[in-house]
Amino acid sequence: MKYILVLLLAGLTSNAQIQKEQLNLMPWPQNIVLNDGSFALTKNFKVNITGNPNPRIFGGVTRFLRRLDGRTGIFFEQGFITKLNEVPDAVLQINCTKSGKIGLYEDESYHLDIKQKQITINATSDLGALHGLETLLQMLQNNSTSFYFPNSQISDFPRFTWRGLMIDASRHFQPVDVIKRNIDGLAAMKMNVFHWHLVDDQGWRIEMKKHPKLIELASDGQYYTQEEIKNIVKYADERGILIVPEIDVPGHGSAILTAYPEIGSKVITLTGGTSEKNIQGTAIATYGVERNAGIFSPTLDPSNPKTYQLLSELFDEVCPLFPGAYFHIGGDENEGKDWDANPKIQEFKKKNKLATNHELQTYFTMQLIPMLKKHGKQLMGWEEILTKNMSKEAIIHSWRGPNEGVAAGKSLLDAVKKGYKTVLSNGYYLDLMYPVESHYLNDPMPKGANLTTEEKARILGGEATMWTELVSSTTIDSRLWPRTAAIAERLWSAENITDVANMRKRLETVSFRLEELGLTHISNKAVILRNIVNNQNIEDINDFSNICEPLKGYSRNKDGTEYQMYSPLTLFADACTPDAKDALAFDDAVNQYLANKTLENKEKVAAFFNKWIVINKGLIALSANAPLVQPILPLAKKLSNVSQELLLVLDNKSTLKTTDLKSLIEQCNTKDHADVELAVYASLKKLI
Repeated sequence: MKYILVLLLAGLTSNAQIQKEQLNLMPWPQNIVLNDGSFALTKNFKVNITGNPNPRIFGGVTRFLRRLDGRTGIFFEQGFITKLNEVPDAVLQINCTKSGKIGLYEDESYHLDIKQKQITINATSDLGALHGLETLLQMLQNNSTSFYFPNSQISDFPRFTWRGLMIDASRHFQPVDVIKRNIDGLAAMKMNVFHWHLVDDQGWRIEMKKHPKLIELASDGQYYTQEEIKNIVKYADERGILIVPEIDVPGHGSAILTAYPEIGSKVITLTGGTSEKNIQGTAIATYGVERNAGIFSPTLDPSNPKTYQLLSELFDEVCPLFPGAYFHIGGDENEGKDWDANPKIQEFKKKNKLATNHELQTYFTMQLIPMLKKHGKQLMGWEEILTKNMSKEAIIHSWRGPNEGVAAGKSLLDAVKKGYKTVLSNGYYLDLMYPVESHYLNDPMPKGANLTTEEKARILGGEATMWTELVSSTTIDSRLWPRTAAIAERLWSAENITDVANMRKRLETVSFRLEELGLTHISNKAVILRNIVNNQNIEDINDFSNICEPLKGYSRNKDGTEYQMYSPLTLFADACTPDAKDALAFDDAVNQYLANKTLENKEKVAAFFNKWIVINKGLIALSANAPLVQPILPLAKKLSNVSQELLLVLDNKSTLKTTDLKSLIEQCNTKDHADVELAVYASLKKLI
């Protein structure tokens, strides 16, 4: 009893100092009020569930307890939650009115009330209660001897109903454990959609029992069995996540056509022969699984009845694996080259009064709608499916932006104005290696657009996308996290939550906490670096990685051919991430110095330069027994040279002309070494 009293007093003392700014909540709740006092955590902490929730709540609460005792080291007396009203006098009471349904428009709100001796979570559905538990975990505070929750009241609900992440498992196959740990990450960040891109030019990833040729010829032996898919769907359901599968057609067809070339659009014209026998006509082309990245011409033949027969049979086998109401058919990046070169398809266009390939693709897509509707599925596709005759039931997935020669958000606005529901991914492409700020400030609701209430309601939300041309199972988490958490906040929190500095502060803690779910975005960096330095000390190369970032856009993989789908992704660029943390710290130091040139601020800047000079020497020493270090040496040397000169500049001892100094700094703007760039270049320029 004395121990509990000490904990209570410690908690009260600590919480007197807690302010909202000190909380590391993400996504930030809609409403939060902090009160005096706190709830002290002891081994007697127990949970009770009442109401009419889905049984998924039992596993969710048990996982919550294990994560909480894992963080605190407290040996809780309660083990596994298996039934309702198990511990009526428990200090955490959870009440759910109804069973949550996985899908859109479900009530995901919750009310969390933390008092000194009692915590309650009230939610309409168990989905809201699970969100409340995630917030409670984030509310955990500590002092030197104890853990506690600050007394508070939180009322919370999502701004958008579609808060998703797409993982491409076709370019680089992602094993089951990768998918599961990322589903856990989504749940922790209150996201509710996992879009599983399962078929593309580089592979078919679904076990097909009635059409085994697809996995025999087009998967390289890397695919999910139907039992594994069912298991992952169940795993996601237990965490409140809807799974939307994608089979990309009619373009991106290399894998499908490797197994079934007879439904391809490419024709081979046969001519020649001998004087006795003249060969005329066409033959079926052969296809192979694609090994490069890019856009390719293999496309399904929309004029061939066999195409629709096969697709119908594939949907009949695949749709039952996914109980959700949505099915993504891709529909993107079909250049129509094989359609244009096929006389039979051109004749089909004329016969059906289809003026363009876009209209032909609409014809194709419309044939899929009843195939999916048969299984209770609504069709979704990338924005290219949006044409004047497309069914209003289709969901338009907006992805193109200025990089593709399209005004940002244009397809999204076009879709809602024409009566379609839409999801935004433009601005959320995580594989582009852009800084977290660019994603965080990208809102699905277009600013300044004159939309009616009904049109706004058609903007379902947004979806982060992870294409995996340059991603392995070792590196995927570092490409997804923690930036996906910032996107999750944009899709959940109020529109005016846009303070980037505050977001970065919270994100640092949230990122670290995501590790308890098994995510490897932090830990696997050391795995890659140890390989690069041949198991020597990684301190210097780790420090250098903290000021370097992978090349942005798709410039790392020139023309999509530098890396094949079996090339190594164990290099320095694979260890580096956007938002290089020491580059951000250096920029802060430079800004402080330029605003106030005190001795203290000057020394902060100088400390970076001295560190980089030492790093250069350390990398040279490592390279004597580590060939993989060699590609970064020229970059480290350039930074070391600039650092030595800028130290002289800070002391007013430099003898270089300004033009020569600028030229020296400009050498740090190179993108020719190890597929990375120095993230400190812009800050260096500020100093002159």
